[in-house]
Amino acid sequence: MDSNKIHPLNIIKNIRQRRFVREINADEGLSAKNRIYYIIDKGSFIETNKKLKFSNPIEFPEYEEKYNKAVNKTNMNEAVITGIASIEGIKCVLAVMDKRFFMASMGRVVGEKITAAVELADRKKLPLIIYCASGGARMQEGIFSLMQMAKTSAAIEKFSSNGGLYIAVLTNPTTGGVTASFASLADITLAEPKALIGFAGPRVIEQTIGKKLPEGFQTAEYLKEHGFIDEIVPIKEQREVLAKLLRLHMPKTVPVEKVKHIVNATGNSAKKLLRLNKKTYIQLKVK
Repeated sequence: MDSNKIHPLNIIKNIRQRRFVREINADEGLSAKNRIYYIIDKGSFIETNKKLKFSNPIEFPEYEEKYNKAVNKTNMNEAVITGIASIEGIKCVLAVMDKRFFMASMGRVVGEKITAAVELADRKKLPLIIYCASGGARMQEGIFSLMQMAKTSAAIEKFSSNGGLYIAVLTNPTTGGVTASFASLADITLAEPKALIGFAGPRVIEQTIGKKLPEGFQTAEYLKEHGFIDEIVPIKEQREVLAKLLRLHMPKTVPVEKVKHIVNATGNSAKKLLRLNKKTYIQLKVK
């Protein structure tokens, strides 16, 4: 065999790698699968709720045909992929929305997958990361789509009250019912550069309030300046930033002698919750 020849599989691999690099450099149109590939530790992703089935609850005309086209185009069965993964060795629950699928609009299945991911993180006491992207509610499902806002928000509230850490990454665009629900409820909110983030579009808002909006209104940069998001992070830096945030919020080990001192000093039971920050707790146990 000629050692100078390049194996066909290596050619395919190189083409895919170059295409992936172009997507990252553009920061536009990055698929959910490529986001996951770039962020997580290799081979650590275990997908969940993959087989939730499509339905047409209000029998909207031509909805099923459009759904099947989206499936064929993206090789996905819905607009979000969920699962458990590791980022630099730290386990987390991950949900990644993909705007190529119905503009990542939120219908029954998307709402159910997001809710199930939140509940999984709650049960397993893992941090939750959601990559948000959406054009809003999925109009083809009517009121059933709007109900997902309440369902996902309630799940986030329960997770939060139990001390869970939720990090949201807002991508371009994040609008409508997703912005009005789980995308705005994170403990830490990151965004990608120049992402469009809001509820209604600028034109609708201007027509409603009768005023001209400020320049750059609803961009990630404008929202960071006004305190809506915590930081703007390009795709190339997201793995490193997410890993740092996860490490920062990992439960700390406390020496047994210190625990005994706390119990003796307070006179409370030997099981005590210590608040480390707004959303992170550790449970100390003494036998």
